[in-house]
Amino acid sequence: MKELIELIAKSLVDNPDRVRVSQLDGEQSSIIELRVAQEDMGKVIGKQGRNAQAIRIILGAAGMKLKKRFNLEIIEKG
Repeated sequence: MKELIELIAKSLVDNPDRVRVSQLDGEQSSIIELRVAQEDMGKVIGKQGRNAQAIRIILGAAGMKLKKRFNLEIIEKG
């Protein structure tokens, strides 16, 4: 799942080398932290949060298949 989010994020941003994804696993859920450069935040979030919402929908669909819940947190790097 981590690789999927990294692939999507790198295709959206201008600085793909500054994309970092980490995954914190729990028993029934996982938190995926996406860090991008400050100037790329708008591209990842999208107008009215549409890109971020689309990524979360993909995570939800993939999570249902794996019977696990995934939460996406987009974190701004300084």
